[in-house]
Amino acid sequence: MGLSLATAERWVERWERQQERYAVDREERFTVIADMVEHIAASAAHRPLIVDLGCGPGSLAARLARRLPEADIVAVDRDPLLLELARAHHADAARYVDTVIGEHGWTEALGLDRPLDAAVSTTALHYLTPENLRRTYGRLASLLRPGGILVNGDHLPQDDARLAEIAGHIGHRRAERRRAFAHEDWSSWWTAIAEDPEMADLYTEHRARRPPTGTDSAARLSLSAHLRLLGQAGFGHAGPVWQYGDSYVVVAIR
Repeated sequence: MGLSLATAERWVERWERQQERYAVDREERFTVIADMVEHIAASAAHRPLIVDLGCGPGSLAARLARRLPEADIVAVDRDPLLLELARAHHADAARYVDTVIGEHGWTEALGLDRPLDAAVSTTALHYLTPENLRRTYGRLASLLRPGGILVNGDHLPQDDARLAEIAGHIGHRRAERRRAFAHEDWSSWWTAIAEDPEMADLYTEHRARRPPTGTDSAARLSLSAHLRLLGQAGFGHAGPVWQYGDSYVVVAIR
C-alpha cells in the first residue's frame, strides 16, 4: 500500500525546509532553471519532453509541471523512499522512474519516445564519479534534440582556493540572513523519518540500496572541470547563467 497523502505532505514539507540550508537562494535557482526550460520549450516541435535527474521527492519536477503544464516530465532517482514521497505528493507532476543515473541501461529505463528538449538537475550530479559524470554528460548529449539543453544547479567551487573560500562564505552569510540554519539539517531529517512507523519499510529499502560510503564522487570538481567535461561530451556551448556564492546554474546547449 502506498503512502498516505498526509504523510507524504508532512515529509516533503520538512524536506523543502531542510534543503534551504544547503542550496543558496534555492527558490530563485528553481525559477532560473524553469525560465531556461520554458525558453527552450517554446521552440519545441512537439510536447516538450524533460528529464529531471536525481529528482528526490519531486521538488523541481513539481515546479516545472506548474510552469509547463503541457510538458511531459520524466523524473529519475535511485532512492525508493524519496521516489515514493514524490509519487504520493506530486503524483501528476511527472512519470517517476527508479534507476541509477550512469549505470548500464539507465537511459533505456526512461522509456523515452522522442528526443529530449531539456535535462535538468539540482544538487544531484556531484554524487557521480568524474568518469561516470563524463559518460552521463555524453549520453545526455545524444538524447537531447539539436538546440536542447542540459541545466544543472549545484555548488561548484572555483579553481582558485582563495576565491572558492570567499564564494562559500558569501553563500553561507546569505543563508544566515534568511535564517536557513534554523531548520533541521539533512541528518536530522533522515533520523526523524527512520522513526516514523509508516516509513519503516521504505526506510529499510533506502538503507539497503544506499551506495557504499567512501565512494569517489565528483563533489570536489570545479566549475571549469564541469565545463570541460560538457565540451568533451559534445555540447557546443556551456557556461553559468546564474550564480550566488558558489551556487550556480550551468546551461549546456546541444
